[in-house]
Parts: sequence; structure tokens; C-alpha cells
Amino acid sequence: MNDIDDTPVPQGELSIQTVAMPRDTNANGDIFGGWLLSQMDMAGAITASDVAGGRVATVAIEGMAFLTPVHVGAVVSCYCDVLEVGRSSVRIVVEVWINSKHDGEPIKVTEGEFVFVAIDEKGRTRAIKR
Repeated sequence: MNDIDDTPVPQGELSIQTVAMPRDTNANGDIFGGWLLSQMDMAGAITASDVAGGRVATVAIEGMAFLTPVHVGAVVSCYCDVLEVGRSSVRIVVEVWINSKHDGEPIKVTEGEFVFVAIDEKGRTRAIKR
């Protein structure tokens, strides 16, 4: 919620925005959860790579719940909030938001906690320089 009214607001920084397209739908015309998950993974990886100063790999995804379907044409926005930076890992909450088709109000679609590990050019875990 923001300080002025009861409008919900995303937590974290905008990492990516894209448009949900017809090719990304299930038989009911809603966007596949797997497509949303891939957008979240890309958004988290962008943020984790910035924090880690290089290449990262996803090692865990925790606590996802889909709150509402996403319609074709929705602008899908992924926001990232860094929770913790360890010796070689970064823990990030990724939130997905769209704007309501009816009134334009922001709607939270899902969130998940992603863990990334910093890796070197050979794919081995490396320490994050701070």
C-alpha cells in the first residue's frame, strides 16, 4: 500500500516488462503459469547478476502462489527486491503485476522467492565480490 491511499504498490525495483501474447496461453485463453515463471526467472537473474557482478544460475524457487489469471495483452511487470546476499548466493523476491483490464488499477499476480548462485566461466560456484 502507498502512503496516500489504499492502492497496492509493488515492492522492489522494476526489472522487466513485457506483453502477454496469444502464443503464451492455455486452452482457456489465460497465460500459462510456466510462461510467467520464466519471466520471473529472467527478472531475478538480471537483478542477481547485477548484485553478483557477473554470471548467475537459478538454484531454487520457493513459495509461489498464483493469485489471478493474466489476460492476453496485459503488460506484465516483474519487480525484484534483494532479500539477502551471501558468500556466493543472492536471494530475491520477484513480484509480478499487471494493470486491470477494466479500470487500470494495479493487480498483483504472483510472487516467488528465487535463489541464485554466482558462477564462473566454467560453471563453478564463485564468491560474490563486495
